[in-house]
This record gives sequence, structure tokens and C-alpha cells, in this order.
Amino acid sequence: MNNLLFRRWPDRWPLQPIDPGNWADQEPTYHAAKPALIAATLQRAQQRPSGNWYVFAASRDIRPGRPFGFTIAGVELVAWRDRGQRLVVGPGACPHLGAPLAQAHIDCGALVCRWHGLRLDSGGEAGWTPLPCHDDGVLAWVRLDHIGDSSPLETPVIGARPPAHRAIAAVATLSGVCEPADIVANRLDPWHGAWFHPYSFTRLEVLETPSQQHDSADSDDRFLVAVTFRVGGRLGVPVRAEFTSPEPRTVTMRIIDGEGSGSVVETHATPLGPGPDGEPRTAVIEAVIADSTRLGFARASHAARFLRPIMTRAATRLWRDDLAYAERRYRQRTQKPG
Repeated sequence: MNNLLFRRWPDRWPLQPIDPGNWADQEPTYHAAKPALIAATLQRAQQRPSGNWYVFAASRDIRPGRPFGFTIAGVELVAWRDRGQRLVVGPGACPHLGAPLAQAHIDCGALVCRWHGLRLDSGGEAGWTPLPCHDDGVLAWVRLDHIGDSSPLETPVIGARPPAHRAIAAVATLSGVCEPADIVANRLDPWHGAWFHPYSFTRLEVLETPSQQHDSADSDDRFLVAVTFRVGGRLGVPVRAEFTSPEPRTVTMRIIDGEGSGSVVETHATPLGPGPDGEPRTAVIEAVIADSTRLGFARASHAARFLRPIMTRAATRLWRDDLAYAERRYRQRTQKPG
């Protein structure tokens, strides 16, 4: 019954039938996934300007009336919303006696330290100066010029995104024992998708790759991939997508043909600093920004609060697997035992 139905399945429908097949019968991709090519692409990504901007949270995580404490490269920071709901970021220690400002009280858009009542706002205070920050509506950023090695930019390097008024955005955050380059290297290897994540991807073919030359000035430094996203059972959504790295700690996957064209997945890698064992920790902050011109999607966008957790769980599942490989890459390249 299903086979007859699938034979008559219209090609114009976004959902297409998938041959269940056998995982081991896929065409091997190890011959195409050349280590030198991945390394060259990673090296060029590391040389692009970042403007010293770092993603630290989803915009939705910085809530009115509540400070948000975090750490980047071992630097303690705090973020909050002022009276106009604008993002403010500054050092996380009170300039008076070092109390944790992540535990401060917010009053009229200002931080009030719980130890001795020192009030701090976007105007600063002796020994305490707010930092450049940016809220793009999906992610929150901070600029740390004393940590970054790039010339400062006024705003972060962000690629094109779907129109905010109709897109659905979800953000997943995980962390692992590795460095940002290990996260970026994982994303610059599209060949592992259908092998390592068969629950999400099938029919994956890399159609175009960047140059293998380390010093290439190729402006189209991208991977072009044909892939089908599984949506359950024997159905999937075939698309073409490109992977690019606009700055050293970001890889963007953009659907350029097929259902959801224009949708993006931004993977950001932010150094957190050493853990208790002295090993580096890196946060993976992945924003999935989905879009479609179909009428059904516009209706679905009204249920965004129900869809976001599903999107977040899917991204988290992928990154639980990929973090294991990123951590292994870090151990291997630094010759860490275990």
C-alpha cells in the first residue's frame, strides 16, 4: 500500500518518500573528506576578522528584572536589561569588594549590589565600565577587546537571516572539553552527517568544496551539500544547503534551494575558560532560524512557543554526538590520554 502511494507521490510536495535502505550500504565518504581540505578551510576561517565579538546567550535568556551571569575566556561578566529593555553587559564583580553581580538586584534598570547597595548602570562607575554589546533579536553578544586579537568592529559579523517577523528561532546551548577551533572543524566536515546522524540526515552528497590551498583567497569559501532531512518514518525534506564560516568562531548552514529556503543554522563556539581540571571549556551556542513562504508555515509560526522546544531538542541531540567528536579531536591534537 505504501509503495503504491509513494510511487504516485507528487514531486512538488516538500515532503518526499525515503527508501529506508541499510545504513552500511551508503556510499563511503572518507575518500572525499580529506583532512588537508578541512584543515585549510579551518585555517582560513580562523584568519577572518571577528571584531572581538562573542556570542554568550540567546536573547530570550536575558530577561527583564533578572541579571544573567556568564564567563568568557575566564572573564566573569554579567548582563541585564535596562529600563528600555536594552541589553547591558559589564564585569561580573562589584568594583567595591568583588561581590558577584550575577546575584545583584535590578531596580529601575540598574544593578544594585546585594552586599553594600552599590548601584551600577549603563553609565558606569569608578572602577567599573560597561562593555560594548549587541542584541540581534536571536543572540546576545559582547565585545572583549582585551581578549580578542582582531581590530574592533562596531557590530558582530552576522550573515543574512530570514525576515524576523515570520521566522521561528530556537537556541540550543551545550559545552564540552575542547577549544572553539574543534567545534568549527566539526562543522566544516559535512561528510559525516548521514553516517554519524542517520536519525536526522540521509541522501547526503557534497556537491562543492572550498579550495584545499591554505592561502587561497577564494571568496566563495563554502561547502554545497544536497541532503534530505528526516522528519519521521519514511518521509524527508530534500534541500540544498551551503556551509560557510563568516568569522573564526561561527559556521553557518543556509538552505539555498528547497523547502525552507533562506533558513539558517548558526553554530557559534565561545571559549569559557579552563575547568577545574585545567582543561579548556567551550560553549556551543546554536541558533536555528527557520523560515518558509508556505501558508502553512505562517500558521505554524503562531505556535512558535511549542515548536521552539522541539527545535532545541533536535539541535541538542546532534551536538551531544558531535561534541564527543570535538572533544576527541582536542585530545588527539594535544595528545591528551583517554
